Amino acid sequence: MDQIDELRDILRRNAVVGRAETAIPSLRLLRAEAATLPAPSFYQPVLCIAAQGSKRLMVGGQAVIYDPSRFLLVAVDMPVMACIVDATPASPYLCATLRLDRLAIVEVLAGLPLADEAIDQGVGMAIGPLGADLLDPVLRLVRLVERPADAAVLAPLAEREILYRLLTSPAGSVLRQMVAQNSRLARVDRAIDWIKTHFNQPMRIDGLAEIAGMSPASLHRHFKAVTAMSPLQFQKQIRLLEARRRLVAENLDAGMIGFSVGYESQSQFSREYARLFGAPPSRDAARLRGLAAVDPERIGAPI
Repeated sequence: MDQIDELRDILRRNAVVGRAETAIPSLRLLRAEAATLPAPSFYQPVLCIAAQGSKRLMVGGQAVIYDPSRFLLVAVDMPVMACIVDATPASPYLCATLRLDRLAIVEVLAGLPLADEAIDQGVGMAIGPLGADLLDPVLRLVRLVERPADAAVLAPLAEREILYRLLTSPAGSVLRQMVAQNSRLARVDRAIDWIKTHFNQPMRIDGLAEIAGMSPASLHRHFKAVTAMSPLQFQKQIRLLEARRRLVAENLDAGMIGFSVGYESQSQFSREYARLFGAPPSRDAARLRGLAAVDPERIGAPI
């Protein structure tokens, strides 16, 4: 049995429909038994390994696909449009995701040669071939799902090797930028963190640029390079994703929800919500309450 077949078998045995936490805090297993329509989702820094099926993200109008032949690496918090392309009950979409830890990346990076600063391309996402060198430690990590007594000792070792393999791959520049204090990606990430924390407050581009240590024009340019959207577009997506989550989870009027996430006009909130999600807030919330227990990713929860 080759590596991807074994990974697929472990996920088939342990991944439930939707998303499953594991004994390893950074590792999640995902399963879907039907293709989905494009829906807004929110990716945090993560490595995604699809053992079966495929998923397509739309990032700034450009399609990014990952499947058993290639991994997805995301280095910053990023709202995207995502859909599972092919999945059936007999051949479900199966995926393992590993949350990326900045401190762990720094520790592994400390033992590697310094890279040329020319790698600072200011991008927040990468796709790379899923070769045997990376798949081997991924498989050893996922095996521990069925050996929880061993996980506390062995999981950190496998995770460290995964980071090493990523850092020494062509996609490694994205991780290096993620933890380099003065890289363009890291400075944009400071702006992203402010937007996430203060998404329901008015945003001044001058103030945001100061937080990022950039001029307003430079921030706008590099923010778009990293996330494929402007800071204002990013804030809007965060507001609408949070509104959708609250509409499903809380028994509140749609107008109150819109106000709570930063909208001053109920009509503007309803209009922008319907444009992103395809239905007005109340109607969309009623539909999603029936879906949330089955597939929480459809309501924009982090993977």
